[in-house]
Amino acid sequence: MLSEDPGWLQAKEKAAYENGWFIEQFIDLAVKNIAENFLKKGILEKWTAAYRLQSDNPNPKRIGIVMAGNIPMVGFHDLLCVFIAGHKALIKPSSKDSTLIKHVAETMSAWSDEVKDLIQFADQLKNCETYIATGSNNSAGYFEYYFSKYPHIIRRNRTSVAILTGRESAAQLEKLADDVYLYFGLGCRNVTKIFVPEGYDFVPLLTAFKKYNFLADHHKYKNNYDYNLAIHLLNKMVYMSNASLLLIENASLFSPISQLNYEFYNDWDKVIASLKNNTDVQCIAGEDFVDFGRTQYPCVDDYADGVDTLQFVTNL
Repeated sequence: MLSEDPGWLQAKEKAAYENGWFIEQFIDLAVKNIAENFLKKGILEKWTAAYRLQSDNPNPKRIGIVMAGNIPMVGFHDLLCVFIAGHKALIKPSSKDSTLIKHVAETMSAWSDEVKDLIQFADQLKNCETYIATGSNNSAGYFEYYFSKYPHIIRRNRTSVAILTGRESAAQLEKLADDVYLYFGLGCRNVTKIFVPEGYDFVPLLTAFKKYNFLADHHKYKNNYDYNLAIHLLNKMVYMSNASLLLIENASLFSPISQLNYEFYNDWDKVIASLKNNTDVQCIAGEDFVDFGRTQYPCVDDYADGVDTLQFVTNL
């Protein structure tokens, strides 16, 4: 994945062509994180040591995986868990992100014929014994209906937030910009809302966020920015902007592309209590939580929705 292999470079170019959100910078970032935080031998050995994995699975299950396509290779972790536990994966990739994962599987199959039986792709997931599906809140309802008879993991919409103290340095705010802007804000680990103390000065934050003003040159992102700006102007809403992001006071944890919601607080503990068991929150950035700038660099044991995927497939 980190090589300059012509076939891999062609796959990345094709993925970017098929999905306008998959710019080269973000594809490389996602791939590098997988290679360095998932696939190093020492990391894999330490991760799997806590599970009852056998060198040869005597009773492999056929596991259907419905992958998301919001950020590049987002479904790879599910495949890794199924593969490393010795099960057979039948994958329905997202139409937005099929090229990269298929190229990886084809390359592995070229290295070992056995992989051809362990990793397969299909438009419909039939005759599986277990399912892992990631989608929207709407699609999750359908998944629950179709897969209810089988052991399953169903994932819904999630997002991430940040809690600021007002004492953050310019460097910390620039790292927070990574949490907000990377992958155009499309990931469940992207910060879409910030909690700030009463009287917070937004000027340093907007200044630090200018490092991503280049995204305003991306037509899909700019179209979203212009649309949201027009809505706020028509509704005569108060907003702040730095040319690449709209700051809106809004209670919702979710915000549209190009917008960051904020909410004032005067009691830190109340904010924590409100977020602690909120099933819409994937992770929290800030003091005593995930460091600013690290939300988009998950480790191999950072499970989506807090559900231990490897434990699930190991216990089948």
